[in-house]
Amino acid sequence: MSKSACFVTQQATEEILSRVTNVCAECYTELQPGDIIHYDMQNYRYLCERCQEELCEKMNDECEIIAEESEGLFG
Repeated sequence: MSKSACFVTQQATEEILSRVTNVCAECYTELQPGDIIHYDMQNYRYLCERCQEELCEKMNDECEIIAEESEGLFG
């Protein structure tokens, strides 16, 4: 299933970049007008395409990040 329900995909505009943000909230890459950006509906932030794809790989169908199993504090 596509994770499109977790994100709103749009083209970056001068208005978004000047009023909301001009960097990706995850990697802080500068966003340019015309870039494809993704609004993360769970965390209320804009992401670049690369960070959105990486986040999608970690999410389940309900847009929740799947916890990676750990062996404990020292494992």
